[in-house]
Amino acid sequence: MLDWPNVTASSHQDLDLRPEEPQRSKCVLGFIPVIYYSILLCVGVPVNILTAVALSRLAARTKKALYYYLLAVTGSDILSQLFIIFVGFLLETAVFHRDVPALLLHSVSAAEFAANHASIWSTVPLTVDRYVALCHPLLHRQISYPERARKIIAVVLTLSLASGIPFFWWSDMWRNSNPPTARDTVLIWSHVTIIYFLPCSIFLVLNSLIIQKLRVRQRQQGCNDHCGPKSAPPQRFGKTTAMLLAITSVFSILWAPRTVVVIYHLHVSSVHRDWRVHLAYDLSNMLAMLNTAVNFFLYCFVSKPFRDAVRDVVLLRGGPLYPHRSLPQQHAPNNASISSLYCGNIKRSQRDSTPSSPRRDRKPS
Repeated sequence: MLDWPNVTASSHQDLDLRPEEPQRSKCVLGFIPVIYYSILLCVGVPVNILTAVALSRLAARTKKALYYYLLAVTGSDILSQLFIIFVGFLLETAVFHRDVPALLLHSVSAAEFAANHASIWSTVPLTVDRYVALCHPLLHRQISYPERARKIIAVVLTLSLASGIPFFWWSDMWRNSNPPTARDTVLIWSHVTIIYFLPCSIFLVLNSLIIQKLRVRQRQQGCNDHCGPKSAPPQRFGKTTAMLLAITSVFSILWAPRTVVVIYHLHVSSVHRDWRVHLAYDLSNMLAMLNTAVNFFLYCFVSKPFRDAVRDVVLLRGGPLYPHRSLPQQHAPNNASISSLYCGNIKRSQRDSTPSSPRRDRKPS
């Protein structure tokens, strides 16, 4: 991002600088990252709060595990925006120029990585839930309910937050002039594995199985429409699957450049020495942080219930979070069955009485 002391000062007071010390790479973006992250924060945080309120209402109304997983993704994105964008990029770098106590600097670094891991890995249970729902619907009815979803989310977030502790010792890639050490190598490869390679592998495998299942189901439905009566039900998971594919695809695209740049920094050229790597690292960070603010627009584009919930929140038309109409709907089948039994008894009595009357009136000859 901004690199205030990137270039050695032109003052003659620095003549005691050792000639063998490499000069730091220059940040060519200037104030652009500060403006970008300020806009992203001002737009992303309110949008994610609106998303969280709308998803909370949908989760309370429908009692579906899907909305709990989406709510966990949104909450993790808010944490990433606060710790990484606001504290890390704007406060520490742009305001204080990283001139803060080392303990605070490393503590914030661990919090940033923890929030980052939580934001990414909260999407994994959503992907697994959609895979089970589409490929194993009977099993999904047994294991997918809000209580289990909340437990899974709690476990994933706890592990994600704990995974940020080792990154307390993450070195500053912008300002560390020394070549990467063995500890830096372990941390960098652990980082790219946790945030990209491992979750993207899970997304790729499960999404491929989901797409294959959808294709098989479409072929079966086309065969039934062509060869016999139209008895195949419509797709029930189309829009939800499209939402999942959009979320995972956007994540894979936006985080790929940063993963490549970090590995390039480790094995080829350092961010501290090469201004081109410095520029690529700044741009890749900007793209990666964009992922924390785009899910709202994906939800609005795909899901009509989400659009309706957002409209209710914006227009302050909040209905009851816990629907009171569910009780009559639950009793409706019982009432229908009782009324049908009552009507059946009346019809049965009419059938019993109607044919018996001619036999009573008929006299034996």
